[in-house]
Amino acid sequence: MARSKVLALILAGGEGGRLEVLTEQRAKPAMPFAGVYRLIDFSLSNCMHSRLSDVWVIEQYQPHSLNEHLANGRPWDLDRTYGGLQVLPPYASRQDEGGFAAGNADAIYRQRTFIRDFAPDLLLVLSADHIYKLDFRDVIERHLELKADVTMVTTKAPGGDASRYGTIKADRGGRVTFFEYKPDEPQSDLITTEVFVYNAAQLLDTLDNLAANGKPKKKARGKSPKGDEGNGDTPLKDFGHELLPRFVSDGRAFEYRFECYWRDVGTIESYWQSHMDLLAPEPPLALDDPQWPILTYGNQSLPARVAAAARIENSLISPGCVVGGHVSRSILAPGVIVAEGATVRDSIILHNTTIEAEAVINCAVIDEGVRVGQRARIGAPAKEPKRQPRARRAATAPPSPSPQIALVGRNLQIKAGARVGADSRLKPKGSER
Repeated sequence: MARSKVLALILAGGEGGRLEVLTEQRAKPAMPFAGVYRLIDFSLSNCMHSRLSDVWVIEQYQPHSLNEHLANGRPWDLDRTYGGLQVLPPYASRQDEGGFAAGNADAIYRQRTFIRDFAPDLLLVLSADHIYKLDFRDVIERHLELKADVTMVTTKAPGGDASRYGTIKADRGGRVTFFEYKPDEPQSDLITTEVFVYNAAQLLDTLDNLAANGKPKKKARGKSPKGDEGNGDTPLKDFGHELLPRFVSDGRAFEYRFECYWRDVGTIESYWQSHMDLLAPEPPLALDDPQWPILTYGNQSLPARVAAAARIENSLISPGCVVGGHVSRSILAPGVIVAEGATVRDSIILHNTTIEAEAVINCAVIDEGVRVGQRARIGAPAKEPKRQPRARRAATAPPSPSPQIALVGRNLQIKAGARVGADSRLKPKGSER
């Protein structure tokens, strides 16, 4: 690895539509997680602990919400005179490049000139919305040992649902022999985690080849339709459509098996469940491990205040919170106020939300800046696990997965006495109704 020049690319441009109202006004990588973190913190912290000093973030959707958090890379020791963090937004060009990407393979192709100028030996390509801890140096070393064109970090599909991912089969030596992208009926439960190490030159040459072969022939002379100049339209989409199948068919794709905690939190259910995982008696992911802490940018806040009337059970309470009511199996982000007499169960409450007296919130995600009026009711209780013998049952066991989760968009005012049903979706203030 010491002889290889490595460039880490974090892909942070997707719209995150599966998170529904939560990403209407923010980039998915900027979504809060576990109260004090953002989703992109995991990729950036892993890069820092892996001692990777050149990290580029490719942006597209709602970049302002992400740039404020990135803070020039300072929290991850990436604010450097040479190297460090670099942000790549969409751009206009008179050449056939730049513009808005149609997928992660296309996003890299549109930045190919800058990547070639940097001249890395290896590209470490990461998604910005997954929860895990991994030393990328181990993956890179395996990639070099195998002399692979691409090394895919793989894991067993969480919950057994492989249809949302790229699925693979591999031989005993780790060579990938089969790849299928988001199949309706998966033939394997082994999936890619969206962490890839590529031979940089081979990747760029293959993208050039796929783009050239997929382009329609140019029409007769004449100007492009208005608004198309410099958009750099390409036939490329995601890695799984053509790029990874090409590497697999050439026999130079290998896997690196990852057997620790990994979650794609790109859906409401997985976002909620990954938070509940943190409340297990023995959480599967330690965010405060002194050997591998997750680092973030955050404002200074006073310690949380717990009033005499408060009752808190198996919850995460962030700095700046004021709790006077009952909080059970929930996560409160900084600045949340739960008034005396209010109840919050099985829920995620984001920054600076106020829950007034006698309001009840059950199994919901409440975005930042919301005010829930007195006696309002949001959501329905999550289904409790089936009763088991006392010896098998943990006193603080989280609720079962796949509940009906109510969503309340940012900066909304829920009137006193209002009812918001289970599985409701309230758009954030300022969105089209």
